[in-house]
Amino acid sequence: MTHPALETRELTPQTWADLVALFDLPGGSIVRGCWCMFYRRSGKPAAGTDNRQQLCDLVDDGLVPGLVGYLDGAPVGWISLGPREDYAKLRRSPVMKPVDDTPVWSVVCTYVARAHRGQGLQHQLLAHAVQWARVQGVRVLEAYPVDKPGRSDDDFMFFGSRSLFERAGFREVVRRSPTRVVMRKGLRRRRTGG
Repeated sequence: MTHPALETRELTPQTWADLVALFDLPGGSIVRGCWCMFYRRSGKPAAGTDNRQQLCDLVDDGLVPGLVGYLDGAPVGWISLGPREDYAKLRRSPVMKPVDDTPVWSVVCTYVARAHRGQGLQHQLLAHAVQWARVQGVRVLEAYPVDKPGRSDDDFMFFGSRSLFERAGFREVVRRSPTRVVMRKGLRRRRTGG
């Protein structure tokens, strides 16, 4: 079975409206509430509209917090990643706290619109994110996927599944919960010909 080819673009002021359109699609209530800001701040969660504005402000200030995925020019997916230190809540998390002093980038959210799930797009989003991180000079990517025998509701799988990350070459480095793991993938710069 062949899957449609996904294109990705950095989230910038120019692509902001595409992320808004994606999150407004049916099935996006969780991402519309969080806007990938929950782990960026410590303290109590903010309202969805506040989160949206805060993420927009970060993007307007030049931060690229992730990639938007497109099929035929329409936004269908999102993956959020960046330097671990950008995610204040990870430091205090019993499951996702630092493993060691290795500088890592964290993948904290991967989302595919409900109408496009089951087409392998999440795997493609992650592959694009790995390549993009490599270009940014990242040496280690870290993720915090769900690992449990039963199937979870797709709407609650924003961290991704263990199998998603395993297929992309991530390996478990620590397990602090029966259903969650910390996984890492080392990145090497690709050699250029010449």
